[in-house]
Amino acid sequence: MACRVTSDSWDEETWEELANRGASRARAAGALDVLPIVAIQQSGTCIHAGRFSEALVLGEEAAGILEAIGSATLMFPIPMLSAYQGKESETLAMIEAVREEVQRGGRGTALSMLETAGAILCNGLGRYEDALAFAERAFAVGPLARYAMAPVELVEAAARCGRDEVAATALEALTERTQASGTDWALGLELRSRALLSDGPDADRLYAEAVERHLRTALAPHRARTQLLYGEWLRREKRRVDAREQLRAAHETFTRIGAAAFAERAGRELQATGETVRKRSEETADVLTPQEAQIARMARDGLSNAEIGAQLFISPRTVQYHLHKVFPKLGITSRRQLGRVPPGLLNPS
Repeated sequence: MACRVTSDSWDEETWEELANRGASRARAAGALDVLPIVAIQQSGTCIHAGRFSEALVLGEEAAGILEAIGSATLMFPIPMLSAYQGKESETLAMIEAVREEVQRGGRGTALSMLETAGAILCNGLGRYEDALAFAERAFAVGPLARYAMAPVELVEAAARCGRDEVAATALEALTERTQASGTDWALGLELRSRALLSDGPDADRLYAEAVERHLRTALAPHRARTQLLYGEWLRREKRRVDAREQLRAAHETFTRIGAAAFAERAGRELQATGETVRKRSEETADVLTPQEAQIARMARDGLSNAEIGAQLFISPRTVQYHLHKVFPKLGITSRRQLGRVPPGLLNPS
């Protein structure tokens, strides 16, 4: 419940701390009924920070545990992750697959989150009429069940579609929450949304302050989206040099974290300013994370994926996912070669 409150009030630091603390305690206690819930919360913090690979692992871990213990499925944020990554067919298929179930179960917040994922996907693709339809459904569930990001997506989609009254209503609802929150994340979202409905010097000031607010956070997707919208506005104001600065930063971030649709949208805008856009692949660190190193050591010692998963409370599929990331970092191609790896590489400081 505390994680839900902190995420809805845009307090990213407390949200992540609580989710990580809960996961550590659940793992230590072997509390398989609690672990999927906190893993879902951890996955959400990773999505908003732009750590998409971690988010996927945590989401699949939660699903694997639920399947293993025969529990009912929970609404974890994989559709949201897929939306940010710009995976159109995959995201839409997931939304259609679970929408009826969520509606039938009366799970308003889950429905609002699901429809918001569709809005994020379509806003990223620049399909604003479709984004508006998703965002209106996300917003319509009512204030208590409404997902916190729903009005943000609705303001952008409605503003792009010339539906200023709809956007203004969403902005009013958003402002009620953001002013109560007061975090840089929340106030940056409010300023960005307000700028979409403003002109001239007012819009310039609002966008600039929104960027400044989001630069104080570690929330890469939100920071980049603010820079993208500011850059788009600057280009339309024929301030190409200023636009390039914002669009270049947005494009680099989207490309680095793997937000493909938003990266393409930023790239098109950047090209329109006269700059050549170079495609980059997502950066991967060469150093193993503590969990990767632990899994690699266990695999080196002869444990199967199922045995590793049982000890770490993760699914065999998640173990395999980690190993696929480990092998290139260590310069090997299979688990049989782990015995040749110097021990120091499997014990990162």
